[in-house]
Amino acid sequence: MKSVQKQIEALKRGVIDLISEKELSDKLEKFTQEKKPLRVKLGVDPTAPDIHLGHTVVLQKLRQFQDLGHIGVLIIGDYTAIVGDPSGTQKTRPQLFESDIQLNAKTYFEQVQKILNMKRTEIRYNSEWFKKMLFSEVIQLASRMTVARMLERDDFSKRFKKGTPICIHEFIYPLMQGYDSLMVKADVELGGTDQLFNLLVGRQLQKEQGQEPQTILTTPLLPGTDGVQKMSKSLKNSIDVSGPPREMYGKIMSISDDLMWNYYELLSRVPQAKILENQEKVSDGKLNPKTVKMELAFELVERFYSREKAQFAADEFSNIFSSKKMPSSLESVVITIKQEKIMVAKLIMLAQCASSHTEAKRLIKQGAVTIEGQKIQDVNHEIPTKDQIVIKVGKRRFKKVIFKSP
Repeated sequence: MKSVQKQIEALKRGVIDLISEKELSDKLEKFTQEKKPLRVKLGVDPTAPDIHLGHTVVLQKLRQFQDLGHIGVLIIGDYTAIVGDPSGTQKTRPQLFESDIQLNAKTYFEQVQKILNMKRTEIRYNSEWFKKMLFSEVIQLASRMTVARMLERDDFSKRFKKGTPICIHEFIYPLMQGYDSLMVKADVELGGTDQLFNLLVGRQLQKEQGQEPQTILTTPLLPGTDGVQKMSKSLKNSIDVSGPPREMYGKIMSISDDLMWNYYELLSRVPQAKILENQEKVSDGKLNPKTVKMELAFELVERFYSREKAQFAADEFSNIFSSKKMPSSLESVVITIKQEKIMVAKLIMLAQCASSHTEAKRLIKQGAVTIEGQKIQDVNHEIPTKDQIVIKVGKRRFKKVIFKSP
């Protein structure tokens, strides 16, 4: 067992807020003496079916606590998801249907198993307590927070000043998240930096109920592949943990050299001393940043899939970009069509290589579309619909299109 100070140093890696280090030290010291594991809470709202690398930053922090002998309390927010977390939003989130939440919760549970030690994970759904609450109890909970305190929150304050509507149910969300901490008796709660207000509410509710307040650790929001906005599926800058291994590898290789170090800090298990050493070597021109990035891509694909698949993804990347070869296996899509020709922009959309007609046209004009080895830059170009063709969009997206008569 590492000393308490060594444990804290390890846990502080990639952490922005720690409230407070003294509390955490005392709790870890108590665990060392009494062997009673800390209950480390992380709440996730199943608002989408997949998790991406941005989600894994805080999940890995929870795994760190588990590896030190503690219990991870993973709360699936099937009730908080109905409200929608207002953190970091500029408008009210659309409310989800219960059927969507349940479906998303199922995939969340399946995917977090790639990261967490499930033998040391307690899964809870906050419908366990919220579904049983009387309306009088909801009013009582709402009375624990003033409007003035809510408006201290940065995102609410900005929306209020701009005249952007804030719905009453959004004020309920931080109280619901805080109430979760009360119900599971959390010793520690983890969250992204945008969750700090909600986590502090949990401390307040615990104090008022006579519980020892939870220690708070927040982690940064991982930038997406664009290097500007936080990773988000809706912003199309995410790297999913459930996608094809070679896609994860390729997307990691596509990030900028500067962003690479951010990913190393938040996602890699490489010691910080080694990261700093590599940074210095790259800066001095003694090490190619591409080599370092390939090591990061290999590490992450191996972690979420396997060493064999990581090696395959690395070989595929090398074949496509270094040897200019086609991938050994191509994803196929069948297009049923009775016309003898199809406009290239429509083809790109039907092949699921562009999300809209506008995006397809943009890709064509940029010279990002190659069909059967021929670069296509005319948006009005027509493709014969006979047999099958191979499409390449961008540097790494290949599709085999099989045409079929209706």
